[in-house]
Amino acid sequence: MSDDLARRLWAPSSDTTDDRLMTDAQYGALIEQYKLYVEMADRISSRRSLTNTFFLTLNTAAFTVVGLFLAGPTSVIAPRAWLVLPFFALTVQCMAWFWLIRSYRQLNTAKFQVIGALEERLPASPYWRAEWFALGEGKDKSKYWPLTHLEQWVPLLFVAIYVTGFAAVVLT
Repeated sequence: MSDDLARRLWAPSSDTTDDRLMTDAQYGALIEQYKLYVEMADRISSRRSLTNTFFLTLNTAAFTVVGLFLAGPTSVIAPRAWLVLPFFALTVQCMAWFWLIRSYRQLNTAKFQVIGALEERLPASPYWRAEWFALGEGKDKSKYWPLTHLEQWVPLLFVAIYVTGFAAVVLT
């Protein structure tokens, strides 16, 4: 944890130089803030999961619609060139999905840094020191590979499929 983060975490009226000066009421308030903050970090992860479900559903539906479109006679439905609009729309939504996942990752990274700073005042540090150590501090891929790093590849994979499919259908 950086010193700047610690300075910004603690209220100016609190004495952060000596934990022994913390009253029982202050310690109780710290525990409550810690529990709330951990809950908020968990909610960010839940929102990220819902976002992924939404975009996966949207892309699955798009594959179905495009598949039905291509299965029918093109002269009855529409020319294949009309796939340009959905292609651009799907590409843009995939890029939005990519940036949302990235944003959630950045937000949770900051939240866990603050959790680590809070844990420095608590008798135990389950997230910041113990769990992170058990996971090889993110350096050993056999112990831990952050999910958001994998999640960011999914929208890019969809974009690659859309570009390839669009080129194959329209340019042939």
